[in-house]
Amino acid sequence: MLIVQKFGGSSVADAAKIERVAGIIADTYNAGNEVVVVLSAQGDTTDDLIDKAHEINANPSKRELDMLLSVGEQISVALMAMQLEKMRIPAVSLAGWQIGMSTNSTYGGARIKKISTERMRRELDKNRVVLVAGFQGVNKYDDVTTLGRGGSDTTAVAIAATLHADKCQIYTDVEGVYTADPRKVPNARKLDAITYDEMLELASLGSQVLHNRSVEMAKRYNVDLEVLSSYVRKPGTKVKEVVRKVEQMIISGIAKDTKVARVTVVGVPDEPGVAFKVFSALSKGKINVDIILQSAGLGGTNDISFTVALDDVARTREILEERMDAIGFDHVNIDEKVAKVSIVGAGMMNNSGVAVRMFEALQGKRINIQMISSSEIKLSVVIAEDQADQAVTAIHDQFFQD
Repeated sequence: MLIVQKFGGSSVADAAKIERVAGIIADTYNAGNEVVVVLSAQGDTTDDLIDKAHEINANPSKRELDMLLSVGEQISVALMAMQLEKMRIPAVSLAGWQIGMSTNSTYGGARIKKISTERMRRELDKNRVVLVAGFQGVNKYDDVTTLGRGGSDTTAVAIAATLHADKCQIYTDVEGVYTADPRKVPNARKLDAITYDEMLELASLGSQVLHNRSVEMAKRYNVDLEVLSSYVRKPGTKVKEVVRKVEQMIISGIAKDTKVARVTVVGVPDEPGVAFKVFSALSKGKINVDIILQSAGLGGTNDISFTVALDDVARTREILEERMDAIGFDHVNIDEKVAKVSIVGAGMMNNSGVAVRMFEALQGKRINIQMISSSEIKLSVVIAEDQADQAVTAIHDQFFQD
């Protein structure tokens, strides 16, 4: 079998952890499998490198920042190769450009265009474990690029799809996908399996187990994906197209995202085309908008509220204030102390009263709902940030009490 494994930064943070991960890799290899391993940068290496960059230049170019940040993953694969050599396991470490990881030229958030299998296939044919630096590639100018948040997950799934791997295993510091964050909700349950669509929603809504880009790719190429622990040797959570008996669970998980802000455009003229003017301006500025709510204001005007990522707040304010006269609104209010709490589950489609149960749980803790958004398998609410953990626990108790 050909198995792709990915280990995150916390799993390879120091020499002892590298040795433990090397043991997992060695066991997989010694069982007669071909093995490709994708590694993230150790621990807080990426954050430390960003801090170093800002010591030199408060606003470094994205190209040079990518050149710097790519070093973290290369350190990880080189150290792992040394550990495996010590254990008499043949291994080779490769950077993104060495495996032909071709991307576009969006520095800091590049998209994969193609991967060459030639070098990896050649090394596998020599019975070597192939260690690949995650999170990075190279563009048409031969510049190093990075894939952005969750880039190593995306690297692993892309390699698995390209090599037609039998399995893609994502190792983390938890034992799989849970109904809620087990570090916050002690009675959270580990799921044996979850659908691609449910995992994609959870990843998009703040769950940090997998990045949404990797799940999208796994679904597109039907990659056999499993999330499991690098600390405990036991089965994890399978992510796949269809999960048997999924109807028995109304919801599969609860996600929390505190990296959001609520933006309210106050005093918008009550006339056709105004919403288009607001959101087209934001779209041209590459601002992703999530939950949208329009309400009646004063004097024949409306207020339009929506959520954006915290990182986009400054740019959102700038774009809207530049267009204030053209759109004709009064002013912009931005609340950065909010959170989005969501429930996700394929079982929601065939069960009535799901929203009522969620709202009942929040009402029981006197948590005010500011905004609501729903789809066939998702229901999200915006609430005060300092009540987010309490909300997740209350909702979990509502749906998962024995």
